[in-house]
Amino acid sequence: MFTQLYEDIYQSVEEFNTIIIHRHVRPDPDALGSQLGLAHLIRNRFPEKSVFAVGEEVESLSFIGKMDEVNTELYKDALVIVTDTANRPRIDDKRFSKGKKMIKIDHHPDEDHYGDISLVNDKASSCSEIIADLSLYLNERLPLTKEAARALYAGIVGDTGRFLYAATTARTMQITSKLMEFDFSASEIGQLMNTNTKKVANLSGFVLQNIEISDLGVGHIILTKEILEKFDAKDEDTAPVVPLPGTIEGIMCWGIFVEQETGSYRCRLRSKGPIINEVAKLHDGGGHPLASGANAKDLEEVEEIIHQFEELMVEWNKSSEEPVL
Repeated sequence: MFTQLYEDIYQSVEEFNTIIIHRHVRPDPDALGSQLGLAHLIRNRFPEKSVFAVGEEVESLSFIGKMDEVNTELYKDALVIVTDTANRPRIDDKRFSKGKKMIKIDHHPDEDHYGDISLVNDKASSCSEIIADLSLYLNERLPLTKEAARALYAGIVGDTGRFLYAATTARTMQITSKLMEFDFSASEIGQLMNTNTKKVANLSGFVLQNIEISDLGVGHIILTKEILEKFDAKDEDTAPVVPLPGTIEGIMCWGIFVEQETGSYRCRLRSKGPIINEVAKLHDGGGHPLASGANAKDLEEVEEIIHQFEELMVEWNKSSEEPVL
């Protein structure tokens, strides 16, 4: 299905001597895994080319790899590849538009069709899965390496929730098996991704003890600036707590609302059934059907999102033979 796009991407990589790879702001393991995995693949096959991965550093994910510094002048004749980023406003490092040619590789719903070449597979578990599949298809033209396999494995594990989420398919497992044939420690990656700082552990306990759960199965918690300060935590420290409500009996969809310095709220939205990305789109956001993000300008908009989740659950229960509460 995507073989012609794979060929087009390879031809573009062959054509350019400078390749700069971007991904989304506030990166997660899949953003970094797909970006750095692709960089490793190209560097290995084309050692004569200048290949860069750009964006902000995230200390907690530094085990996946480090970012490069790039002179803006290099963009003039560069191929820019953007991984794991649904829409242009979310691309980290706004110089992406200065390149000579752009490729989008992503697995989110394709609502911002950018790039001269756009490879979007919204059935893939992760963008890292797509990059690995690209390498497996091209075979010796873009062969896997230990470094690439390690980064891509981390990305797949991150976006599948350690293979718990519904997007995990037989193909996901086939590709993961191929990656694990390389000489890196999958268990070490798992341990690194499963290890939190003490402040994140304390914040996790607070979320589990204080999340509010409605009769319809909607969970929510508001992490104010004061709460974050109490735990010496920052916005980026809230990422590990996002899946926690899904482990609580009775919760079907939930939101973790993180107050920003401006007084607005970052909305981390998840579901175990009801489709929530349409709600996210109404609030300056979007994402996957069961995992989305949004932005609320104030508490009133936060309450509106919670109410819309309640309405989703009403419809979900109507359509279910046996309501899950």
